[in-house]
Order: sequence, then structure tokens, then C-alpha cells
Amino acid sequence: MPGGPVSCLRPRDLRRGAVLTLVFLGVLGAGAAGGCWQEEDPFAREYVAGAAAAPGGEAAGLPGAAGGADAPDPAQAARTADRAAVARAAAQAAADGKSGRDAAEEVVGRSGDRWGVVYGRTEYEEFAQSLDGSYTGVGLRVAQASGAAIAVAQVRSGGPADRAGIRAGDRLRTVDGRAVGGLPPAEVIALLRGADRGAGPGSRVVLELERAGRARTETLLRERLSTAPVTVRRLPGGITLIKVTAFTRGSGAQVRAAVRSAPAGGGVMLDLRGNPGGLIGEAVTAASAFLDGGLVATYDVRGAERALYAQRGGDTVRPLVALVDGGTMSAAELVTGALQDRGRAVTVGTRTFGKGSVQMPTELPDGSVAELTVGLYRTPAGRSPDGRGIAPDLAVADRAEERARSVLSGLGAGS
Repeated sequence: MPGGPVSCLRPRDLRRGAVLTLVFLGVLGAGAAGGCWQEEDPFAREYVAGAAAAPGGEAAGLPGAAGGADAPDPAQAARTADRAAVARAAAQAAADGKSGRDAAEEVVGRSGDRWGVVYGRTEYEEFAQSLDGSYTGVGLRVAQASGAAIAVAQVRSGGPADRAGIRAGDRLRTVDGRAVGGLPPAEVIALLRGADRGAGPGSRVVLELERAGRARTETLLRERLSTAPVTVRRLPGGITLIKVTAFTRGSGAQVRAAVRSAPAGGGVMLDLRGNPGGLIGEAVTAASAFLDGGLVATYDVRGAERALYAQRGGDTVRPLVALVDGGTMSAAELVTGALQDRGRAVTVGTRTFGKGSVQMPTELPDGSVAELTVGLYRTPAGRSPDGRGIAPDLAVADRAEERARSVLSGLGAGS
């Protein structure tokens, strides 16, 4: 159950109406920047515990950090008080025979913490399983269509929805009898996955859809579906494109392996577009593929600053471009900021999302888990992406890969 601080992408706390409708995998360009897509995959969670630290342990204070860090967040004391208040409220509710989770949600709702959330025990366990790169669902991605309609944006090949003949462009009208028109895509996804009811593999979900004006009903069985967080493609000119859709367990090592196996003299395109984050340890390992030790990021917990360091032995010579967009979030922004601040990569694309906060989980008496913001991440130069994102070195809204190839050519890739 809960351990160290986390920096989490939470597209929903539906009971409090929080809405963050970004895709977990494969957000593309304008859709990500507009915040109108939502993937049925699990929501990424960034654990700091276990991430690479300096030899001898995590460093505190870091007076020598490049550029200097910002002053401690003035809201820090209030956040800590909120976290304590959540635990007290839940404990009192449990003692009174009431729902500790409901009491915790009430406190979180009053806190003003945009990333604060309370999970049920089953939901939290599902999130933990998602860190292995798998989730329970039917294999759909949905998006807001014209008006208040919800449309199927993408269907996972071979998944339950695909086998039922559901196609991109179909309108989704109801899920288990509940009308979804006007709901945020994040809430629709929660209904499809049944996470709030502890629905597991083999559970049934009934969908009412519409295609070309004709309604149809499909009953699907949810399955455990796996994701491929890292894919590698060879491009002309000896360029290796490494796409990282999320930093799930093992993804950092896959990035390092892809870099080691890239053609000699060829450049690397690290595609972080639409990557909402994941495990911080995996993000640090991925950054280590291009660094020979040194600072990746700092973060604070209750005002105490700590640091994350790259492993030694990364490739510091190969030309590197990092592709980013409005769906590049959290741990992916951490990698972006480290490579940019340390002069290791040219970043190409659009400004990243701007989620750089740290959450701390607290297990409540009834087994539910509350997480509230307790601090911020900062890049090696002391920049906090929270609320502002990271501006790319080369701002490109369209044909980003083509521009990235030109940059790599200018950096000497393939020469």
C-alpha cells in the first residue's frame, strides 16, 4: 500500500467533479493540447521512492544545484495541515461508524488541491497493477465530439470492443444504462472500466452506441489488457525513434537498451508526446540513457529538498532530439527538463502540460487512500514546470518529426 511521495496524473476524482481529460497513451498534437481526449488505460502515478539517488543516499539542501531552486512553496504548511486533517476526519468517521472515505473526500474537496484525490481500496490496487503496464477494460479511447456527444476515438486491436465490431467514430450513448452525453471523457472511462465498483476481468458492461443514425447495444466482458510503453522504429539516415507512451515498470531499461542498440553515428528521436508520466524511478532511468550521472531533478517534501540523480554510463555524444507537446506531463516533463537544462537534447514541439507537483499517500482506516500535494519538482536549473509547462527549444505545432529530423541532421546525425 502507500509508501513514499508520489507525483500523480489523476484524470479524475469524479465525486468532486475534477476533470483532466488527457489520454494515457498516444495523445496526439491538438487533441492533447486541447485537453479533449481520454484513454481507457490506467492513470499514471509517479513514485519517488526507489528512484536513483546520489551515492550515499538522497541529498538534502542542494545549495550547489545548477541555477538554484525556487524558494519553498508558501502553501507547503497548509498542504501538510490538509493531509493531517484528512487522516483525522477519516479516523473520526470510522470511530463513529461512518465512511472514512466520504469524510476524507469532503476535506479534500475543501482543500483546493487540484491533484488531491481519495481512492477506494480496490481502485488503489488497480492503480498499483497498472504500473506493470496493464489495465482492466474493453479497449476503447473516447473523445468529446460535437455538442455534448461522446465518440469512440480509437479501438484497441483484438480487444473486446474490437471483437464486437465497435469502430472509431461510433457515438457512445449509454454505459450500463447511464447516459454519457455531457459527461467528461474521464468519467465515461471510469464507467467503462467499472473501477469505482471493483469490476475486474470477466465483468460485464452494456454499451448503447449509434452509427449513421442507427442505435445498437453491445454487451462486453472486460479483460486484462497489456500496454507497450516503449516502441522503437528505425528511420532513414540511421535515426532511431524511441516512443515512450508512459513510464511504467521496466520502461526505463527498455529506453536504455534501445539507445545501446541504435546504429553507430545515428541520432535518436525521443518521443514523449502524449506521455502523462508514470514511475519516477523509470523516468530517471530513461534520462540516464543520455547522461553520465549528475542531477535529473530536485523535489521537496514538506519543505525539505531532495534530489534525483542519473545513473552513470549513458550515451552523452549521440545527437538527441526530444519531441514534446501539451500531453507531455509530470515525469515526462521531468525528463524533458533534465535533458534540456543539461544541454543534452534539443526539444521540439509545443509547450508541455505543466504538472510538476508531488503527492503523498495516506492509508485511511477503511483501507482507502488519500493523496494530497506536498511539494514540487524542479529541473536541474531550478525551474518548476507546475502550472506553466516547459517551452521547447524549437516551437513546432505541425510536422514535428520532420523538423526533428532536420535538427538531427544539423547536429551531425548520420554524418
